[in-house]
Amino acid sequence: MSRYESEELAAMVDQASIIELWLLTPPSPMPDFSLKPGTFLKPFLNRLGTYLLLSAIAFVMLLPLLWLVSTAFKAPTEDIFQFPPQFIPAQPTLENFVKVWQTNPFGRYLFNSTLVALLTVGLNLLFCSLAAYPLARLDFRGKSAIFTLIVATILIPFQIVMIPLYILAVQLGLRNTYLGLIFPAIASAFGIFLLRQAFQGVPKELEEAARMDGCSDLEIWWHVMLPSIRPALVTLAIFVFIGSWSDFLWPLIILDRPEYYTLPLGVAKLAGAFSLDWRLIAAGSVISIAPILLFFILMQRYIVPTEAGSGVKG
Repeated sequence: MSRYESEELAAMVDQASIIELWLLTPPSPMPDFSLKPGTFLKPFLNRLGTYLLLSAIAFVMLLPLLWLVSTAFKAPTEDIFQFPPQFIPAQPTLENFVKVWQTNPFGRYLFNSTLVALLTVGLNLLFCSLAAYPLARLDFRGKSAIFTLIVATILIPFQIVMIPLYILAVQLGLRNTYLGLIFPAIASAFGIFLLRQAFQGVPKELEEAARMDGCSDLEIWWHVMLPSIRPALVTLAIFVFIGSWSDFLWPLIILDRPEYYTLPLGVAKLAGAFSLDWRLIAAGSVISIAPILLFFILMQRYIVPTEAGSGVKG
């Protein structure tokens, strides 16, 4: 038998073995591709119910704001207290906004609130980050005790420290000044806590690499740590801006000159001057709320998870 015939015979034997093995192997059951009842319907109904519930809660929470905006655009001939309320004005008008702007120095109020809020945000970010960095990344005696005392001050209501703060501000000559408005809010325990937690999430490899390059602690704080916690800084900025913009109690105490009034005081003065015309009061309230919404819309795009640790994972 030639070599070619031997190889052909071996190939035929192998094929016969494969066919015999296939015939002796019991067939495997076919997979069940039938859809069981509720496989897709139940999760869809659960999600739909969740969305409907959240939408109802959001509508109830936004109902006062919708009524306020609707009232601000309604003409004097419309009934703003009808039930059920009509949220879409029959005759929309800007007359209420024009009258409020012309009869009250809302431009001055808007400038005061903007200046105070921006300065408060800047100083709060500066001092809170300077206080949070050593509490998060440096080792020194009493660090835990200091941090505990700082966080414990969150439990103290502002009304308890209001009178001592007022006396101190008067003694420093800060009454009826912009600095007097900013004075109690240049730093906050919540801001220190938030930024400390953010600093602790920055990988140590970044800090060690900066030290190897000869950076000091202050340079590491500025060039490495702050860019790495930008989402936390933006979050704190939004909270501080909203709190400063809507603050009513402290400006009411520290100010008695109208040229330094902020928008909350201006709206309160407007309510006293036009106590029977809710359209004008609503227009003034909308003017005071609009900058907060605009600031949040502009800043929310920066509230994203930080990628500081992406370059050191592996």
